[in-house]
Amino acid sequence: MAVCSYIVACEETKKAAIVDPGGDEEILLAEIEKLGLTVDYIIATHGHPDHVCGNRKIQEATGAKIIMHAADVDFFEKSEVKSYFSMLGLEASPPVDIIVNAGDEIKIGNITFKVLHTPGHTPGGICLYCAPNLITGDTLFVGGLGRTDFPGGSQPELLESIRTQLLCLPAETIVWPGHGYGGSQSTIGKEASSNPFL
Repeated sequence: MAVCSYIVACEETKKAAIVDPGGDEEILLAEIEKLGLTVDYIIATHGHPDHVCGNRKIQEATGAKIIMHAADVDFFEKSEVKSYFSMLGLEASPPVDIIVNAGDEIKIGNITFKVLHTPGHTPGGICLYCAPNLITGDTLFVGGLGRTDFPGGSQPELLESIRTQLLCLPAETIVWPGHGYGGSQSTIGKEASSNPFL
């Protein structure tokens, strides 16, 4: 489903995390091996199956711990939610190991990401901020926003999340989206001035 998965690594310690392994796990694992990295975490920007369907394979290969926001852990455990998303035919994530909330920090070697809670696409959607980089999952795309017509979605809530959590960041902040629909990267300044949904 053309998910943008990211390998985030500390050059000094070779510690790494994989964000949203949504398929092509073999490519991710080959790159990890080539770079000599140790994967400590698998971080889910949200619980939709297209972003977590690779969690099991990555975890089995690396022993990494899975991280997700508390609200999505609860939401995606509901039987009716599981039933709805099973229609996509993608594997659900194994149990989450580490639950995060707004303002928490995730340390990857000498790199620290701040967790920004950005509900609207899902109740527990998060963005990961380590200046000047911002991994936005399905909260914000290049020239677009995450869809809100799935269970748990809310367009007013998503717009409020973007306004209060993302647009307040420096204009030069690099946006790394969860899908490359409009492009593979942008900046907060560009999105604030040209994203038609904003």
